Amino acid sequence: MNIIKLLSQMTIEEKLGQLTQFGAGLFIWSKAGNTGPLLNWGLKDEDLCRMGSILNFNGAEEMIDLQKTHMEGDRNKIPMLFMMDVIHGYRTVFPIPLALGASFNTEIVKECTRMAAKEAKAAGVHVTFTPMVDYVRDARWGRVMETCGEDSGINSIMGAAQIEAFKEMGMATCVKHFAAYGGAEAGRDYNNVELSEHILREHYLPAYKACIDAGADMLMPSFNLLNGVPAVGNKWIMKKILKDEWKFDGIVISDFGAIGELITHGVAEDKKDAARYAFDCGCDIEMCSTTYMSHLKELIEEGTFTEEQLDKAVYKVLKLKEELGLFEDAYSGASKEAEANTFITKENREIAKKAAIESAVLLKNNGVLPLSKDTGKVAVIGPFADEHKIIGFWSCMGKDEESVTVAEGVKAKLPDAQITVARGCGNVFDDTDTSGFAEAIEIAKNADVVLLCLGEPQNYSGEGNSRTELDLPGVQNELAKAVIDANPNTAVVLFTGRPLAIKTLDSIAPAILNMWFPGTEGGSAVAELLFGDANPSGKITMSFPKSVGQCPIYYNHTNTGRPKPVDKDECQMTYMSSYIDCGNLPLYSFGHGLSYSNFIYEDLTLSNSEMAKDDSIEVTVTVYNDSNRAGKETVQLYMRDMVGSTARPIQQLIAFEKIELKAGQRKTVKFTITEPMLRFWNDENQFVSEKGEFRVSTGYADHLILTQGFKLL
Repeated sequence: MNIIKLLSQMTIEEKLGQLTQFGAGLFIWSKAGNTGPLLNWGLKDEDLCRMGSILNFNGAEEMIDLQKTHMEGDRNKIPMLFMMDVIHGYRTVFPIPLALGASFNTEIVKECTRMAAKEAKAAGVHVTFTPMVDYVRDARWGRVMETCGEDSGINSIMGAAQIEAFKEMGMATCVKHFAAYGGAEAGRDYNNVELSEHILREHYLPAYKACIDAGADMLMPSFNLLNGVPAVGNKWIMKKILKDEWKFDGIVISDFGAIGELITHGVAEDKKDAARYAFDCGCDIEMCSTTYMSHLKELIEEGTFTEEQLDKAVYKVLKLKEELGLFEDAYSGASKEAEANTFITKENREIAKKAAIESAVLLKNNGVLPLSKDTGKVAVIGPFADEHKIIGFWSCMGKDEESVTVAEGVKAKLPDAQITVARGCGNVFDDTDTSGFAEAIEIAKNADVVLLCLGEPQNYSGEGNSRTELDLPGVQNELAKAVIDANPNTAVVLFTGRPLAIKTLDSIAPAILNMWFPGTEGGSAVAELLFGDANPSGKITMSFPKSVGQCPIYYNHTNTGRPKPVDKDECQMTYMSSYIDCGNLPLYSFGHGLSYSNFIYEDLTLSNSEMAKDDSIEVTVTVYNDSNRAGKETVQLYMRDMVGSTARPIQQLIAFEKIELKAGQRKTVKFTITEPMLRFWNDENQFVSEKGEFRVSTGYADHLILTQGFKLL
């Protein structure tokens, strides 16, 4: 395809169509003769024949029909791009991204991503709005479920892994949301973000940059104001950082209606002004608003922009279509037959189950787990006991009814056991009904073991779903106390899209297995883990607060001038940076996660006590599995820069490796520290390292062990 020649024969209106995206519904309504929605957007039928891309659609049959109709009406025969939020699976759903982060396993992330890409491509998806690598510190924000948590390094590594896997499968990716969407005030979605350049560069920007370096095809600006200016119209981040510093030359696409929202934000007077703002900042495609189609031609005729600038944006869109092979095959191999051979296969279910097992985090275990498979009577109690809605928000085309519930998973695991099930109560905020307690207590008393399945509904997290209270909704805590009093041999299975403030539950539950929202094979994974056929290995990548009042809370904070000693966290201490009614530490810290194995760390050694800037230091630590059970352990290496021109975090994860040890096995893990790993943004916002003392430790956040030091010369 000669794109330059194609551009030369296109009208401005046709070019503007390539920079406009709408949902499939608009095309379907128009085809059915319902012109109302078109008129509402100020569009005509011919505008749809120029449209460059579609957001969301219902499978291969619909995609083929829409593409065929479009190609027949477009004189240039330019196929549309079909885009979708393939966040954690297409039809076979794997755990939410926050859970995948807890796996600390890039290979399982890539395996899941390749599976999602295979299913999505069969349905006709060309571009996925993935990965979402927003750095987050506040569990009140519902979209923490889409990230890998409160460490920019983990977000960088996992985001890059997703991009590499999607590209391997021939799908284009869009990294989002640029920038600092996860810093919303009060954890309220779409809210204002105020950040210093230092904090922005230190924590919020690295993951976006890592994804661009990994080959992201597109980037999506965030909805929020950043220091008073909406991201899609923010010259500093969109031009200075993204284009000038990072040299990003891929496609920029607005979020849903975000260009039109420049008016609502109060920075643009009208749609024409909004179009000027966004196009000047380098936004190429407008999603679900019509400021470009309505006003860019006028802005070009007035001299605000040139047609050459328009051509540059359109060229990128056409080039991506060429790279994806759409000019050769506008349907990109999608078909109902391909879907039938790809969706919900046995192989895909196995991948989803493996990911759910790797992502699960054993938060607490007072000797209850693992349970014996010889157990005769099992009570499965709680609002998630036999609940199919555990696949999570943003589950794309996944179907709740295709998921495996906990009760189903346990029954399959223990076919000869007596399994009784009781819901006990609901799981929504205003549910005060305790009428189901009596049944739950009765079956708990008569059981050998109780699986108490609690959590928040899957639509309590995700976009638009912010919370002011992070405890279990409804009367679940009361149910938990009643059931555990009736039978202390109880293990809690927790379903959630965010860290919860479960101090009450933690105080009474003998064991807590956090499953997050585990996807299609969630119940199967629960049974494997609880009954010992799998060994928990997940580590949380976002702190679980004791109280919502601690939010935002994160592990890599600075010391303050009046720090409260960690070993006195529960003590009230005057004139120190602390709460008088709650310790500073979270309930569960970043990097926490138990195992059925007992891992002992030994002999942290450094190859040298000094390092020149062009040298490196080898760090070794030996891990011993002091148990009779094989297991996986994520060895975490933390660093502290003792003195810097800006105050440095008291702990910072700089490397990790997930290892598997047989019973009684020892293994030595080696890390290499180089000078770039010691760099930070100084008081003049320069990315540098500074000579001085550094300390490295193993363990996990707030619970560091085996510390050694070295000096950077």
